[in-house]
Amino acid sequence: MYRIGAVTIGQSPRSDVMVDIKPILGPDIEIVEAGALDGLGKEEIAKLAPIEGDYVLVTRLRDGTSVKVAEKHITPLLQDKIGKLFESGIHVVLLLCTGEFPDFGANGFLLRPQKMLFEVTKAVGEGLKLGVFTPSKDQIEQSRKRWSAVTKDLRIVAASPYVECDASIARGAMELSEWGAQIIVMDCIGYTSKMKKHAKEITSCPVILARTVASRIARELLE
Repeated sequence: MYRIGAVTIGQSPRSDVMVDIKPILGPDIEIVEAGALDGLGKEEIAKLAPIEGDYVLVTRLRDGTSVKVAEKHITPLLQDKIGKLFESGIHVVLLLCTGEFPDFGANGFLLRPQKMLFEVTKAVGEGLKLGVFTPSKDQIEQSRKRWSAVTKDLRIVAASPYVECDASIARGAMELSEWGAQIIVMDCIGYTSKMKKHAKEITSCPVILARTVASRIARELLE
């Protein structure tokens, strides 16, 4: 049996993510999970919250609640978890986040969904009317900076995959549909296949989902 590491910026296990990833990886792949916030209490996590000017990340805790953290605080915690997985003999580690980070030291294949999602979207959506889902209004401007490199015809909507997600996905999809989006990218690992289907039903256009893109590339490396 092959083993793959999976590191969340929140707390593990991420059963909400694995429900879509495990079927793609298949029964012959053992997934070893770790979380940057594993072992931390609420007061410790609160100290990692972003302030004005920080790069904002949104993630999920073990109890299902959603929190915002600053990239500058999470990066060293992620590096520690990633390093330990490689040290354990795992050769492929999947980062369960589409946020932007500095380069990590890696003694194997570190799969970063942000880079994969961007390149796939650019390959098929360059020059089209691109709709983007991002979890929080705090992330809209940093998202605009990223995706404007694909197209200037861009609309970004905030829709949490963790809080009142059905209603927020529907509202965002309706906005993108009325705007005339030709292709949509769901820019957070928290968005599910069910949310993708919901957005596609409303907009009638292709939807690219981060977690399935990343896990299919991971499977390619493990075969």
